[in-house]
Amino acid sequence: MSDVPLCVPVRQGRFSASLRLFRTASGGRTAVAFSSPLRLAQVLGTRQPWVRLSEPALRGMIRDLGVTGVVVDPAGTTAALASAGAA
Repeated sequence: MSDVPLCVPVRQGRFSASLRLFRTASGGRTAVAFSSPLRLAQVLGTRQPWVRLSEPALRGMIRDLGVTGVVVDPAGTTAALASAGAA
């Protein structure tokens, strides 16, 4: 695990933010993170809100949620990730 900060997509509420989770091709829930804001924008678009978290912090947040893992810098297309939806 790395302490390097990652850009993690979130759903922005009026007073709070929550992690945006995705589904793997097999249907499992997964967290997605990016090594830079540019990479995040290339996959999810420039309007996607995000927060900076270390990998250990992200793993700690998903530990009890039944999430299968963390995917860093997914190579999928915007349409593929967008259609995966939130879990």
